[in-house]
Amino acid sequence: MTRWRRSALLLLVPAVAVCALAQLAIGSSLSPMDTAIALFGTGHEHSVIVELRVPRVLVALCAGACLGVAGTLLQCVLRNPLAAPEITGVGSGAVLGAVGASAAGGIAATAPFMAAAALVGGVVGGGVLWVLAARFGGDAMRLAVVGVVVSAVLAGLTLVLLTARPQLAGAVTRWLLGSLAGRTWEHLAPLWPVLAVVLVASVAIAGALDVLAVDDDHALAVGLAVTPWRNAALALAALATSAAVAAVGATAFIGLLAPHAARRLTGATHRHLVPASALTGAGALALADAVAQLVTSAAGRAEAGLPAGAVTALAGAVVLIALARRGSTSITGGTT
Repeated sequence: MTRWRRSALLLLVPAVAVCALAQLAIGSSLSPMDTAIALFGTGHEHSVIVELRVPRVLVALCAGACLGVAGTLLQCVLRNPLAAPEITGVGSGAVLGAVGASAAGGIAATAPFMAAAALVGGVVGGGVLWVLAARFGGDAMRLAVVGVVVSAVLAGLTLVLLTARPQLAGAVTRWLLGSLAGRTWEHLAPLWPVLAVVLVASVAIAGALDVLAVDDDHALAVGLAVTPWRNAALALAALATSAAVAAVGATAFIGLLAPHAARRLTGATHRHLVPASALTGAGALALADAVAQLVTSAAGRAEAGLPAGAVTALAGAVVLIALARRGSTSITGGTT
C-alpha cells in the first residue's frame, strides 16, 4: 500500500506539469509550438512569454497548492469533510482587506498594497478563529460553526463597502471571484516562500495530524497536546489561504475538493496526503485558468476575461451535486 501511495504521488507530478503546459500554451496568442519556441528563444515574443505567461502559470501552481494544503489541514483539525478555507474567515478577511485598500484609494489602491492588505486581512480573519480555537479547545464542531459565522460577517462588511462605493465593483471583481489576469513575478515573490514554509511544516507535523484526525480522546490517550497542535495547524492553514487569496483572490472549491481527490489516490496518511493535496490543488487551478482563457478566446472577449474562479465554482458545484446524488443513492439503496 505504501508503494502504491508513493507511485500515485509521483504520477501527480507529470499530471500537474501537463496542466501547467496547457495553461501556458492556451493562454498565449501563439500556437503551442510557437510558444515552446518563444520560451527558449529570444526577442519580443520570448519577453512576453517569460514576463507575462510564465509567472501567471507559477502563481496558479503556488496558489492552488496553498489552497490544497489549507483544505487538508482544516478538514483534519475540524474533522469535517466539508471544511474549506472559505469557512474559516481567512478568505473573507483577505477579500475585505483588498476591497478596503481599494476603497481607500491613492497608493493603497495599487496592486502591491492591495495584495499586502489582502494578506493582512486574511491573517486577521484566521486569527479570530485561532483565538476562538484556544478558547473552545477540542470542540471541533463549534469551531466549524464559528468559522462560518466569521466568514459571513466579513463577507457582509465587504458588501457594505461595495454598496457605499459601487464604482469599485469592477476593480475588485478579481478578489471576489478569483482571477489570474495580470499576475507577474511581483505577485509570485511573496507567494512561493509561504508555500514552501507551510508545505514543509505540514509534512513535518504529519504524525500529529494523523492523530488529530481521529478524535481528541485518542490524541490524549497517546499523549498528544490537542490544543497547541490544533492551533499550529489552523495557523498554517490561515497563512496558506491568506497568501493564495492575496495573490489570486477568492478561488472557490479548490481547498474543499483537492484534499478529497488526493485522499482517493494516497489514502488518509498526512505524510502522503499533504503533498498530494498540494499537487492536486496546483493542477486544478492551472487547468481552471486554461479553461477560462480558452472560453474567453472562443468568445472573443479578451478585454473581459472569464475569471478562473468562475470555472472552479462551476466545476465544484457539479462535483458536489454528483457526490450528493451518489450519497442519496447509497442511502436509498437504488436509483430514482
